[in-house]
This record gives sequence, C-alpha cells and structure tokens, in this order.
Amino acid sequence: MIYRNVLSAVVSVLAAECIDNTSKQAWQRLVGDDARPAGGGMSADDRALLDCWAHARLHAQLSPRHWNVLVAKYSTHKGRKVQAAGKLTAMVVTPAPKLFLSYAVYAWAIPKLKGVEGKRDDSVLVLPDRCYDMNAWDTEARPERTRRRWRGDIFRALSDIENEALACAEDILGSEGLLPLTHGYMYSKAVSG
Repeated sequence: MIYRNVLSAVVSVLAAECIDNTSKQAWQRLVGDDARPAGGGMSADDRALLDCWAHARLHAQLSPRHWNVLVAKYSTHKGRKVQAAGKLTAMVVTPAPKLFLSYAVYAWAIPKLKGVEGKRDDSVLVLPDRCYDMNAWDTEARPERTRRRWRGDIFRALSDIENEALACAEDILGSEGLLPLTHGYMYSKAVSG
C-alpha cells in the first residue's frame, strides 16, 4: 500500500505532472524540496517515479469521461484543467443554454476561493468574478429559481461522474497494490477521513 485512499492517490498522481524537477540552489533544497510526504519509506525520487507511473496507468485505463472529470477537478496544471473542463460540457445533459452550461462546468471544476483578490498564490487557477455570477451565465434573464435548478442539476451530474471516476480509479490502483484492500468504493471515507 502506497496511498492512503483513492482521493489522495488521484491528487498526488495528477500533481506529478507539475512537479518541478529543475536544479535548485542549495538553500532551495533545504527548504521544502518535496512538500509531499514519501509513502512506504520511499525516497522522494522513487515516489515521484511511482506517481508518474500511476498517472500513466490511470490515463490509459480510465475512460476519457472519467479521466477528464478527475483532471478538471483535481489537476494543478492550469492548461490541462481548463481543457478537461471544456470537454465536460458535452457530457452533461441539461435544458440550460450552452453558455450557462459552460459557465456552470467551469465554476464546478474551478470553485471560487476565499481570500482577497490579488493576495492568492499565482500558481492557483482562479476565474474572474463574473464567471461565478449566475446572472452572467444567462443572457435571457430567466428566473433565479430556474437558474439555481439548472446549476444544481449540472453540479450533481458532474459529481456523479466524479464519483464513478474515483471508484474506477480505486479499482485500478487497488489491483496494482497501491491502495489498502477495501470492500468497494471508499470515496466517502476518503473525504471524511
């Protein structure tokens, strides 16, 4: 067992493509060269190699639908996150207009962060405020109740795909011996524990 649960595995695996492997000054190596704890007594280099291998395994074995939802929700690579979120719009069936659907998908994948604008880390992807304002999502000014229902249905549909993807990822990584033995999908335990 290398990863505690499927959620920590997915986050670690998707972060692997953004790890900076460039040479560092001596003082940089002393100050948090590897922020991730190495699992199972592995060196940081071995853990990075395992994360990359697991990344390739998940990418090859998950359906594009499942891969895209995990990348959109958990990747730290800005470009891939945005690209994957864009692909999710075709996977959600809704009576909402296409513009509304697009804004809702991006708002789900890239939730608004708390904090003062301009005080956040530049490496974190943040959408402009208007992207989180439902009034900007619908050019026909439909009733707020309708827009809230549409947004809720879209968020639920995406969360359902996310849960399916995490269950599939758990099966894949579990069969490789990288997760603790479980009796079924334990995403709810991963979130609460």
